[in-house]
Amino acid sequence: MNNAEKTNMLLGVDYYPEQWPDEMMDADFDRILELGCNVIRIGEFAWHRMEPEEGKFDFSYFDNVINKAKEKGLNVIFGTPTATPPAWLIKKNPDILSQFEDGSVRNYGGRHVYCFNSSVYKEACKRIITELAGHYRDEKAIIAWQIDNELGHEGSDTCWCPRCRSAFDEYLKGIFGGDIDLLNSEYGTAFWSQEYNDFSEIPLPGPTITTHNPALRLDWERFCSQSIVEFAKMQSDLIHKIIPDAVVIHDFPGGGLGKHVDYSGVSKYIDKVAYNNYPVWGGQKEPLAASEIAFGLDYMRGLKDGNFWITEAIMGAQGHDITGFLPRPGQAKMWSWQGAARGCDGLMYFRYRGATKGAEQFCYGVIDADNVPRRRFFEVQSFFDEVKQYEDVLTAPIKSDIAVLYDYDSLASFRIQQQSLLFDCETEMKRLHSVFFGAGQMVDVIPASRDFSRYKIVVVPNMIVTDSELLDRLKEFAASGGILIVTYRTSIKDRRNNLVFGKTIPVDCNDLLGLFVEETESVQEYDCIPLISANGDEASAGIFRDMIVPLEAEVLYRYKDKFYSHYAAITHNCYKKGSVYYIGTTPDSDTLKKVIYAAIDEAGLERLELPYGVEFVTRESKTRRVKILINHNDYKTEALGYILEAFETKIIDE
Repeated sequence: MNNAEKTNMLLGVDYYPEQWPDEMMDADFDRILELGCNVIRIGEFAWHRMEPEEGKFDFSYFDNVINKAKEKGLNVIFGTPTATPPAWLIKKNPDILSQFEDGSVRNYGGRHVYCFNSSVYKEACKRIITELAGHYRDEKAIIAWQIDNELGHEGSDTCWCPRCRSAFDEYLKGIFGGDIDLLNSEYGTAFWSQEYNDFSEIPLPGPTITTHNPALRLDWERFCSQSIVEFAKMQSDLIHKIIPDAVVIHDFPGGGLGKHVDYSGVSKYIDKVAYNNYPVWGGQKEPLAASEIAFGLDYMRGLKDGNFWITEAIMGAQGHDITGFLPRPGQAKMWSWQGAARGCDGLMYFRYRGATKGAEQFCYGVIDADNVPRRRFFEVQSFFDEVKQYEDVLTAPIKSDIAVLYDYDSLASFRIQQQSLLFDCETEMKRLHSVFFGAGQMVDVIPASRDFSRYKIVVVPNMIVTDSELLDRLKEFAASGGILIVTYRTSIKDRRNNLVFGKTIPVDCNDLLGLFVEETESVQEYDCIPLISANGDEASAGIFRDMIVPLEAEVLYRYKDKFYSHYAAITHNCYKKGSVYYIGTTPDSDTLKKVIYAAIDEAGLERLELPYGVEFVTRESKTRRVKILINHNDYKTEALGYILEAFETKIIDE
């Protein structure tokens, strides 16, 4: 059993003592204890404090911090400081810095400015991690090690420097076994006279006139992802080698499905997923919708198919240069409850005290720079006090009957060729997820490579890149009694990001879906396509549409316009013991709800009718079951027979 498993639900704050006078530390710890904390998160941006000059390591400052934390009974999560290299390192080795797409250098002074393929930087990281982990290898107060910070965030997931150019050449040689003729054949480089004689001739897919080869661009996306995954693996492996029973975590940022890194790949090399949860950020007029926040939490839980930590929960307004929305009284506490309801069994607020200096002066913490406890302090205190009463159920695993699948290659393929100006993979996934959210269903958001046989409903949204292995598993799932919901632009391309010759679309699953698609159309409007149901109900759709020719499938909705009324838009097909719903366009919200509700009912799941902005979750342990109702609205509402005040969370013991 590792240290984290021996610890109760982790509740704490992110603390940066190096940014404050030393004489404040004792009082800070006393007040952190007063909040109800049992953990602090430290060290992630303090490289210079640990290695002020090259090769001169000094951990005495953090020795003092950890000793004081132990005296107070606080656990510690310690971060490797590699997200922010010290100035002396960059002065000596300026080519560590990454480059923008136009070749200009990312200047020192921000964060995440290093190149993942810099051997000099990786060696410097290995040295500081080796010294740091070796120094604290026997320190029992450190219950987890966080590697780096928000890998790939804020545009740091791509670099266009000469090192990356060279590394990309080697990456392609590895894929194609050094056979340039094979690459030419797979890429179809006869188009536009792009045949290569040598791997060194292959360009990075930077700005050009028109666009680069889609197969090349997908391999570039994979290369960018692999560079980050290998960097994470290097850190995790090194810590585990020095401290075999270490719990290694990484704090993922939001928006992971839109980045040039596959976070499910990073997650393979860590022991616990952590998440920096920001429902609102500087410049946003209002917070994300309740279902969208839930989607992010479900995605995090799906990275390792288990509970996770929130290493940055907000309490105050956030922003770097543009400040943001101030969470209303009770609202940030409600978001904390939402995280706990959806699998967070360790939560830290960012940050204990707001900074007076540096780039994050307007990222307000639990208390402000005046050091006076006010509303936000007492709100955190009340959350910690209340959540401890439900620790047994909130640390238990979550079982979902529904999964939404995603595939890194497909996400990348749509970044490369968007097809409709309005189309966004993640937005479409969230629309589907939001219907389940409104029906009170728990959903796992998982990579398509994961085993999904245990679910009752599996959603396959816009999975344009597929292969026979995935399609076989989808067919087996439906044949065994599962229910699939498949949307347009699924199974169109192969793993090289090429269209498939000689096969109708969706490729190799016409039998599964009971249809084929004769033509397609991208439209640049919402709700511009008229639909009509088999019962005569009118509806609308937009963004994209498949002209569906049913084979065995039942037509649920047809198009109702001048030229295409003979084509189906949404269908249902019985496939052996299961069935498949195919949504060939982006229907209006009511129509999407009807289709997904039909699938929920067919699966025999209990479908709730929740008011807008109300969330319902059931959690249970071996001995206890609770229902959690959360009102995300800023007004009183009624749900399932209960009156909920604005931003109230109600826990019902059964």
